[in-house]
Amino acid sequence: MKRRNFLKATAAVAAVTVTGSTLSANNLPAQDNEFYEFRVYQLTGGGAKNTLKSYFTEALMPLFKKFGAKLGAFEELDKEDPPKVYTLFVYPSAQVYFQVQKELSADKEYLAAAKSYFELPANKLVFERYETFLMEAFDGIPKLKLPEKNRGLFELRTYESYNEDAARRKVAMFDDEELPLFEKVGLHPVFFGKILAGKYMPALMYMLWFTDMNEREANWKKFGESPEWKAMSGKQIYADTVSKVRKKFLVPTDYSQI
Repeated sequence: MKRRNFLKATAAVAAVTVTGSTLSANNLPAQDNEFYEFRVYQLTGGGAKNTLKSYFTEALMPLFKKFGAKLGAFEELDKEDPPKVYTLFVYPSAQVYFQVQKELSADKEYLAAAKSYFELPANKLVFERYETFLMEAFDGIPKLKLPEKNRGLFELRTYESYNEDAARRKVAMFDDEELPLFEKVGLHPVFFGKILAGKYMPALMYMLWFTDMNEREANWKKFGESPEWKAMSGKQIYADTVSKVRKKFLVPTDYSQI
């Protein structure tokens, strides 16, 4: 397995800052693993959803396009109130992530497009707060897999581990054995990420897509009953790797790129 280091990418961006060079999607060095930011926006209600959509589609997504980044946006299947919007920001590498953070305060086209959003008064909140998770893609699935057009349901799963070694062993289980079985039984992967910063650590997060809940139930049943799963789940090296599972069912918004 190749050695990949989050700090190495940070140092590379620092070097760019010192030398004054400008990164773009065209001159960045090749990277194997994508970098993700997952956000959960707690909206205030009213027209907040449309306001956030306008900011994403008119300002943030055009900026992302310059760097080869994508934005996935989802809502809860059960439509909880107050509503939440779940977003997945997909960057080609950690270097691109850091460069985009700089451009959020420097890119003139972005700032002009976002002007009305940023100038909203404090008494017209769009969201109360948002949670954020930073992740590096797994070696076994280093790049996001776009779902088919008939995707109607997404399942977001977070696996907590009781310590760092258990978390590493669970990632290895996915990379070495579990991911091929997911593909085989129809648990369609979107992304798998090691959480580097955020709640629930140490933990990992991943997303699957299905046409509907019926497909989801049928294919998870195939997975649980498969001899491959029974064999790998009984291995001592994978014992006690997951202490808690969190899951959320989501549906794509009409502007989601995923």
